[in-house]
Amino acid sequence: MKRSVYFVSDGTGITAETLGHSLLAQFDNIEFDELTVPYVDTVEKAHSLVNEINRIAEETGTRPIIIDTIVNRDVREALARANAFMVDVFGTYVSQLETELCSTSSTVVGKTHSIVNSEAYSVRIDAVHFALDNDDGARTRHYDKADIILTGVSRSGKTPTSLYMALQFGVFVGNYPLTEDDFDDLRLPAALKEHKKKLFGLTIDPERLAAIRNERKANSRYASVQQCEIEIRAAQAMFNKEGIPYINTTHLSIEEISTRILATAGIKRRLV
Repeated sequence: MKRSVYFVSDGTGITAETLGHSLLAQFDNIEFDELTVPYVDTVEKAHSLVNEINRIAEETGTRPIIIDTIVNRDVREALARANAFMVDVFGTYVSQLETELCSTSSTVVGKTHSIVNSEAYSVRIDAVHFALDNDDGARTRHYDKADIILTGVSRSGKTPTSLYMALQFGVFVGNYPLTEDDFDDLRLPAALKEHKKKLFGLTIDPERLAAIRNERKANSRYASVQQCEIEIRAAQAMFNKEGIPYINTTHLSIEEISTRILATAGIKRRLV
């Protein structure tokens, strides 16, 4: 079975898309043809989108699904005329919150992702800059300012996790790659010793690591399953010897990896 899904918003569409993916993930027996439609902020744009949705419904014989986070009531009502099943986030929940809070909503478009808190925005930017400046062991002299330092073998997910944690949580993250030279005596590299309490390890299944490395250097020793096994075993042995907490990233998304690290390490996010 295949269904068309529209994530519709009068802003960026990020919230509708995020919520929509969470909902649709519960139906893994259905294939979804997804389309994000941002900035539907006038009745005219809504009418145009309704025409497209109705055309798809007629062509496929199945009404599409709309998941929207549109604030403006007139635009929402125009969109509701489509031949589709509509999950109206604001229409469903805002009215109930208005009753509970004895207050009316502002109906301001884009407040979720706008810069309403300049201090929080500065924290996010500073954290991202820190992650970029302290990526892949390029610099280690600023590790004293890090909230956490991720370490693991090459291509185990350190960089994307560092950037996600910086962008979403405002956490200052450094990351350091472990190489064959670091495994001779299973002792921490000199650059990491004084920051041991900040370390968090990432590991990964050898087969998955080999597949990732082959995309970068196909058919190389670096990408062989045997080499990956050797490095991963050594890294885990080092983590165990030094008492460094670690997580297997093989079957986890970046979001899951990041939140589990925060929970395990007890780090407070600067952004909520």
